Amino acid sequence: MDDPTGPATGGTETPAKRERDTLTSGDFVSETFDYDGGRQVTVYVPPEPPQAIVFAGDGQAISQWGRDLESANVPPTMIVGVHGLTDEMARLHEYSPVFDADRFAAHERFFVEDVNRWVRSRFGVKLPAERTAVFGVSAGGELALALGLRHPDVYGAIFSGSPGAGFKPSGVMPSSIPRVYLVAGTLEPFFLENATRWAAALRDASADVFMSERAASHGDALWRAEFPLMVAWACR
Repeated sequence: MDDPTGPATGGTETPAKRERDTLTSGDFVSETFDYDGGRQVTVYVPPEPPQAIVFAGDGQAISQWGRDLESANVPPTMIVGVHGLTDEMARLHEYSPVFDADRFAAHERFFVEDVNRWVRSRFGVKLPAERTAVFGVSAGGELALALGLRHPDVYGAIFSGSPGAGFKPSGVMPSSIPRVYLVAGTLEPFFLENATRWAAALRDASADVFMSERAASHGDALWRAEFPLMVAWACR
């Protein structure tokens, strides 16, 4: 086992909501976009100018993990959390390109183009690909892999926690592949198998891959603990 330790187009924005979490030194900024009838994005803004940025699905939860980065030995990192749908089937169709290609493509444009453009305008942050990652867990792990492989000019690293099996490696990989950090738990064999499959396929394509296998089950406890290690690995 490896161990690294040993605004939307076509609509009107609502005013940004800014608040300071009493448990963090950084701020949280939320914005609601016109996409899909109103989609929220929550950004964790570190107390120092960001040296890295992570774009994440299921952002209503993952943006809050900024407090974990403050106590970790990592460069100041911004988290841009695009909120996910609560309906699991609709979320899967939005996150994986194999079920509903049109819905995936619409979300892809929002995530990659509209949100990125808003971050540049709202925060003045535009970091190179080597300091930009895309992150997701479970079905969101598929999203991270799909977006990272499709947009290596935008994301220099992919963080995928316990990816689902809808989106699988194809026989032909892109010529340019971001660095990839995968994690899965021994108590979630289905997802561990998926992550291992991706690790093998990416290594066969000569990609820079890190695979972390933990004694853990499927859930936030696994992914949240691994997140600071992912950021440290990408920023090394």
